[in-house]
Amino acid sequence: MPATAIATLSKPELFARLAEGLAGGVAVVTPNRRLAQALAREFDAGAAAQGRSAWESADILPYSAFVERCFEDLLYSESASGLPLVLTPAQELALWEDVIRRSDAGEALLALAETAALAADAWKTAHAWRLLDSLRSAQLNQDAIAFRDWCAQYTQRCVRDGYTDSALLPDFVAAHANDSAMRKPKRLVLYGFDIMTSQQRSLFAALQTAGAEVVACAPQGRNAIVLRLACTDARDEIQRAAAWARVRLEAAPHARIGIVVPDLSKHRCALLRALRTVMAPASMLPRASGAQGGSSAPLPFNVSLGAALTSYPLVQAACLILELAGREIDFGRASLLIRSPFIAAGETEAAGRARIDLELRRRAEPAISLERLLATVDAIAAAGAGAYAPELAQRLRKLAEFRKSDLFAARAPSAWARAIIEALKLMGFPDKGRSLDSAEYQTLKKWHEVVAAFAGLDRVHAKLGYGEAVARLRRLAAETLFQPEAPDAPVQILGVLESAGMAFDHLWVMGLTDDAWPIHPRPNPFLPLEAQRKAGVPEASTEATFALDAAITRGWLGAAGEVVLSHAEAEGERKLLPSPLLRDLARGTLALPAYARHRDLIHAAASIEAIEDAVAPTLAASAALTGGASVITDQSACPFRAFARHRLAAKSPEAPHAGLDAMERGILVHRVLAGAWGQLKTKAALDAIGEGELQALLAQAADEAVTRVKRDRPATLAGRFAEIEKGRLVRLARAWLEMEREARGDDFSVAAVEDKRSMVIGPLTLRGKLDRVDELDDGRRIVIDYKSSAAPASAWLGERPDEPQLPLYLVATEPDAVAIAFAQVKAGEMKFAALAADETLLPVRKSLPEPGWDAQVAEWRRVLARLATQFAAGEAAVQPKNPRTTCRNCDVQPLCRIHERLGAGVLEREGGDEG
Repeated sequence: MPATAIATLSKPELFARLAEGLAGGVAVVTPNRRLAQALAREFDAGAAAQGRSAWESADILPYSAFVERCFEDLLYSESASGLPLVLTPAQELALWEDVIRRSDAGEALLALAETAALAADAWKTAHAWRLLDSLRSAQLNQDAIAFRDWCAQYTQRCVRDGYTDSALLPDFVAAHANDSAMRKPKRLVLYGFDIMTSQQRSLFAALQTAGAEVVACAPQGRNAIVLRLACTDARDEIQRAAAWARVRLEAAPHARIGIVVPDLSKHRCALLRALRTVMAPASMLPRASGAQGGSSAPLPFNVSLGAALTSYPLVQAACLILELAGREIDFGRASLLIRSPFIAAGETEAAGRARIDLELRRRAEPAISLERLLATVDAIAAAGAGAYAPELAQRLRKLAEFRKSDLFAARAPSAWARAIIEALKLMGFPDKGRSLDSAEYQTLKKWHEVVAAFAGLDRVHAKLGYGEAVARLRRLAAETLFQPEAPDAPVQILGVLESAGMAFDHLWVMGLTDDAWPIHPRPNPFLPLEAQRKAGVPEASTEATFALDAAITRGWLGAAGEVVLSHAEAEGERKLLPSPLLRDLARGTLALPAYARHRDLIHAAASIEAIEDAVAPTLAASAALTGGASVITDQSACPFRAFARHRLAAKSPEAPHAGLDAMERGILVHRVLAGAWGQLKTKAALDAIGEGELQALLAQAADEAVTRVKRDRPATLAGRFAEIEKGRLVRLARAWLEMEREARGDDFSVAAVEDKRSMVIGPLTLRGKLDRVDELDDGRRIVIDYKSSAAPASAWLGERPDEPQLPLYLVATEPDAVAIAFAQVKAGEMKFAALAADETLLPVRKSLPEPGWDAQVAEWRRVLARLATQFAAGEAAVQPKNPRTTCRNCDVQPLCRIHERLGAGVLEREGGDEG
């Protein structure tokens, strides 16, 4: 509309006209929803201040809502039958995706969804700034040519099926401005429009021609105290802004305080954390079970930018259920679902489900299907050990049955929406035994709205499979920014566009560095650049963005009585400069108090009593111990580790792994060699067996070993991988037997393999399993333990031996044995590492120093009995033998807090207490 055709109105005049109510016939349109809400609150506050007890609500709407209201007037008129259907945002994107997918250019695209979103944005920009004619130019790049073709197909589909969209709606309303069915205000006030698109001008001109008086109104500027503040970095800037907001709010509880952040999405989480820590520290406390949150008081601040709906735990749980019902799900995500409080009996079965999760970590693969998960849960429940969650098992079983019957055929989106709701109900989502708080209830309501929007894709989308349906629904939820409604807060955190036209008592604008403000141009690649610049699209050129951001900056300078404009001086090692729009402002300082964090206040209020307590209660004589020889190994390495692992049963959760880990491979090798020697029994039999017969024997042993391990890892040891593993085991076992056949000259028999025995050492009775015991012709015995990487013989010696297992086996089960040996079964490095009474017993060059074997056995008995006595007596000092190596992979560090006791540097150095 011509610049001379619009009059202006002051804000007091505007409020006076709004006070007349419907009789005044005034409607106010703002550029965004936030400004409309703020203006309405300001009008209501003014009416209340005048002592009025009741008044008519002001007719204040954001631009998009005003256009929709005009269209709805037509929709409920006699001419409604001829009106097009307005596509929802989700339908628009789905239609763009379908158009692009069917095009020649779409075949080469790797990111179809992202391209569709960019094309939809280009479509809106082209209509808003009248750029469609530029696409008829002969000088277009490939992107613009592709977009031109997509526009033609998109338009054809809309015309054919009777659709319109948000980009076309303002032009449709303008074309029907003279329709008597459309309610037009006597006076239409445009409030706070810093920029106006060509399409907006056309619509307002059409309304003016149709009889509405169109006037403009701008926020009243204030004489502000302006301060430019330089901060160390972004973190310091955020912390100071939070402290400033608290100071200003405490000084004037009813003050309107604004914090504007140009890149709000980037800093949202850090800013929220800082504001909660400084302004509402009680809100940082965890929610107790059954409670409504750490603090019931509303937060004194509100952020204009919501978070992705999928970031909310309740929606995460829903998406995890749907993902589990698909082909496979990452174990980490399945684990989250199992422990979720939002599925049936999530809180009442929490303990049992936590135990199931621990067992699953030991048995499951990195990716798991619903059927394998259910089978594993049933197997864990059958095994006992307290891992029991009947409601979970029942719900998983129902979901598995529903998956087989209802989740395979291709369906329309609305049919999938019904199936998805049913699948969630089968898992008890959301758990009826757990009351939702206000935020969770609003989140659930928003999730239902997203599912409904997905169901509405029938108009534009063909049938699709379950996986594609879930992926599209999840994408819709991820693209939905959501924030639970909360009471009006005195502190508002805004993005740049939301701040336009807003008025405050105190305003802080942060992040105004030269690389962030003015914002860099971001022209749409699908539209001719020169046409965007000529039309004045703000994001199209440096000049346009600079002019717009300069105008916004001037608006900030008059938006409050106090204005702080801040910028960081560094980002890591990189130095930063203030925005060129701030350089004319003198740099100032701002004294702010340092507010203690909530945890610091709790610690400061505590009366800490330090107690030296390194002795646990004595082990009861009837106490059952698990862990076997590792009890002594851990007591030797660190007394506290032994206490934590074997008396407190403390251990870190395992992480599912792909394939077989080192322990599982070692178990397989043990069992193959045990099976082989169980058949051979003697060295003479090994020497006499033929090559083919030996190969068959080892193949059978490998098959039996793999079958046993497969019970716990069925998915891993299946198909081709199982055959490859069997081949590896046969080759390893054969190489080891060949080494023994050639290197050991004397005949021997294998007296025991994988032999479970009771071991009494000092006051302890332990259980152990000997890999192998050889007996020579003269009756002397050798205790052997298989290893993939054998420790040196010195690991058996000293007051705190690193590997006391074999000495323990010898002392407690084979006291007359004359040698102990590690058998290193490793491709290319087959060997024994041994200590023996006689060098000729094994093919190693190692014998004991004086005073000899019997004395060494006696020394082992003394050392092992002392360690066992210490464990039984409760000696649990945090005393690692060598902090750097002993603690490196220890999983009880969160309990002993060794870093705090010895200092982080100690663990990086060699050395330590040897006892």
